[in-house]
Amino acid sequence: MIGIVIHQTLVMFLYMMIGFLLFRTRKITAAGSRELGTLLLWLVIPAVIINSFCVEFSLEKLRALLVSGALGAAALVLAMLVAKLIFPKCPIDQFAAAFSNAGFMGIPIVQAALGTEAVFYMAGFTALLNILQWTYGVWVLSGDVSAIKPKKAVGNPIFLGTVIGVVLFCTGLGTHLPDVAMTAIKGVASLNAPMAMMVLGVYLAQADNRLLLSTPRLYLLCFVRLLLIPALTLGLLLLVPAEQSLRYAVLIAAAAPVGANVAVYAQQLDLDYPYACQTVALSTVFSILSFPLILAAAQYILQFGR
Repeated sequence: MIGIVIHQTLVMFLYMMIGFLLFRTRKITAAGSRELGTLLLWLVIPAVIINSFCVEFSLEKLRALLVSGALGAAALVLAMLVAKLIFPKCPIDQFAAAFSNAGFMGIPIVQAALGTEAVFYMAGFTALLNILQWTYGVWVLSGDVSAIKPKKAVGNPIFLGTVIGVVLFCTGLGTHLPDVAMTAIKGVASLNAPMAMMVLGVYLAQADNRLLLSTPRLYLLCFVRLLLIPALTLGLLLLVPAEQSLRYAVLIAAAAPVGANVAVYAQQLDLDYPYACQTVALSTVFSILSFPLILAAAQYILQFGR
């Protein structure tokens, strides 16, 4: 599995470099990358999630879905507590450390290493992550409870995609969709890795390289997001009897770099947008090394957790 993960992270790095070069050569603009991000959020990632639910219903799979959702919730609460403890007065750092890029980076890694069906186990994590970003995350960044918009939290496309997927799975309709519909869903879902990484490449191209190299707290943030929180999550997963692929899926979601939404919210709330972009860019670059490291440690340790 480690070889597959290394291969996939290198492929994703190449996609990111394409986005970087397209922006630097003015073939794509910041506005264009935002529109691609909107397409990813509203169409591509929901298609990935719905596709993962188009499997035959069984009580065993339903139980695994509930277990993965509970583990995902526990992992997110753990991440938020660690972020609050280490960055109590730095809202951007606190948000960035707490919320990973499970959709843009976690899902492609899970697909490559564990197969499309394993994305099924990430559904609870990604849905809850997005709800928490729209509620707790907005409160952390704004310092104002009134800034929370519950309708946006439950109306976000990843949550809606998860609800549609659960309905398709529980009713059995997911395995009886017309071939044309399934081909379209799979085709859209296949855009996730290249498009997501090109968008992140644009973030990297916009980052000030001098600040990336001269801001110590960025490196502390990357350590917390990419190593400390995944290590603590791995410890949590050892306490729960579950399928190995389920535990790996939750771990990969928790080990992903800083989610791109921190930059989106920072811009909307008139916070330090350039710094927020730097947290996304630097953590994404470092994740090329941290993903294989964390998963190699997990592969060794989880052998004793069976």
